[in-house]
Amino acid sequence: MSTVARTRSATGPVPRGRRCRSRHRDERAGNVAHGAEPPTGTVPRPNRIGWTLTATEVPAGTSTLAVRARDIVKTFGAHRALDGVDLDIPSGTVLGLLGPNGAGKTTMVRVLTTLLTPDSGTATVAGHDLATEAGAVRESIGLSGQYAAVDDNLTGYENLYFVGRLYGMKRAAAAARARELLAQFQLEHAGDRLSKTYSGGMRRRLDLAGALVISPPLIVLDEPTTGLDPRSRLNTWDLVRTLVADGTSVLLTTQYLEEADQLADSIVVIDRGRVVERGTADELKNRIGSERLELVLADRADLPVLRTVLREVGAAEPVIDEQVRRGHVLVHVGTKTVTEALRRLDDEGVHVLEVALQRPKLDDVFLTLTERDAHPDPESERPDPAGKGTRRWLRRGAKGGQ
Repeated sequence: MSTVARTRSATGPVPRGRRCRSRHRDERAGNVAHGAEPPTGTVPRPNRIGWTLTATEVPAGTSTLAVRARDIVKTFGAHRALDGVDLDIPSGTVLGLLGPNGAGKTTMVRVLTTLLTPDSGTATVAGHDLATEAGAVRESIGLSGQYAAVDDNLTGYENLYFVGRLYGMKRAAAAARARELLAQFQLEHAGDRLSKTYSGGMRRRLDLAGALVISPPLIVLDEPTTGLDPRSRLNTWDLVRTLVADGTSVLLTTQYLEEADQLADSIVVIDRGRVVERGTADELKNRIGSERLELVLADRADLPVLRTVLREVGAAEPVIDEQVRRGHVLVHVGTKTVTEALRRLDDEGVHVLEVALQRPKLDDVFLTLTERDAHPDPESERPDPAGKGTRRWLRRGAKGGQ
């Protein structure tokens, strides 16, 4: 995005000197920005910002699913990035897609957002077939990729206003929505500054706001809080909860397991392109069938001894955090294992400050289910088509064909 329409509105004009090319861009995308009638065979979907999207009728049996994917396969050369992945996202829920680096998470996101064509398999998104209705799929989603897709030469307000205009919103509605989102993401004070002057966290928040301009039925958030400070991360979590309460469905990939624990109604764990487990966070924790033994030592020099003891009494490889002198391991017989571990540490003259026996956390599930030596996804090492130019590409094709 490099230019934006100049307009006047109660919510703030776009500065002079910028020419309107949105109509030209809309025409290139096959979109009529003003006065377009819904295509035959479609029904209007009311939108909270006073604008109406159109959506074709949902096939029988899929009306309660925002996403239904079956046996998705994608290869890059000899590497099988996706190897028969199945996903279901019930409407109005959050699905957390977890996996180590290179597991295929971003490749799956690119497939479901029409940025990559799968080698085989079928999928519907918001009732639209991924293979034959790619344009309708784009109309039905908002995407925030791993990298902030904002135009450095536009202000924060102009970035959001322009996105709204590309989607066919009237000028007043686009302006009002842009100001509303700036306030919602704590960017109101910087809305009239060029986005190239924003910090990394501010750019990330602006990118998230751009994904929500039209309040689509499905939001795809690919590691949405990377680079955000703790307060902004909590605010983003609250926003996601509000969206879901309003009926929006969310596909969430994240490296923050606490984030998935807090937000996801269901979780799918993939490793090396395959689904290795699925269920709610509580179900996944219960399936481990273990408890978590955690100890904090007085002296960092004793951590090698702690590692050895935890390896001997535990049911998995122990995890040691040298900075806080803490170690933890999954155990099958909790109380007996605590007693045995403390006895052995005492025999070695190790001073223990804290000991705790807890339910396993989601990171325990993650480490148990995934292989640590996962190979990088070759596609993730290429220039990222779902990165800096993602939203631009999606929105130019939002109203048109593929």
